[in-house]
Amino acid sequence: MAKVLIVCASRTGETRQIGDLIAEGVRIAGHEAEVLEAREITTEEQLSGCDALVLGSATYHGEMLPKMKQVLFLAEKAALAGKIGGAFGAFGWSGEATDRIFETMHHIFNMEMVAGPLRLKSSQLAGGIRMAHDYGRELVEKITAA
Repeated sequence: MAKVLIVCASRTGETRQIGDLIAEGVRIAGHEAEVLEAREITTEEQLSGCDALVLGSATYHGEMLPKMKQVLFLAEKAALAGKIGGAFGAFGWSGEATDRIFETMHHIFNMEMVAGPLRLKSSQLAGGIRMAHDYGRELVEKITAA
């Protein structure tokens, strides 16, 4: 059974809800998922003991939240090359944080990323629950294909 670690930085709780829904998708597919807040990550070892790592942050004034930036600095030391990865987040107007996280994981950490980042205004709007579940299943498919 594969283990997926989902780490989120949320302002209003929406990004956390999306992370929880991604975890449900992983569990529906028969695998293990753990969701942690970015503030709970204090060492790079916490990021390296999983089969897939998914990072999520709200976009606030065009940026990811500071706690997610700290997680990325730790992740750079965590030897994640070749691991499966994904990125997600909630946004109000723009959503750049999710793309920046995804690109960092792909190009700097050399992770094997899913097709693209998951950007949602809300988990409750326009099929957000299903899209988050599908994202979790996509991660599992990539793990099992590796």
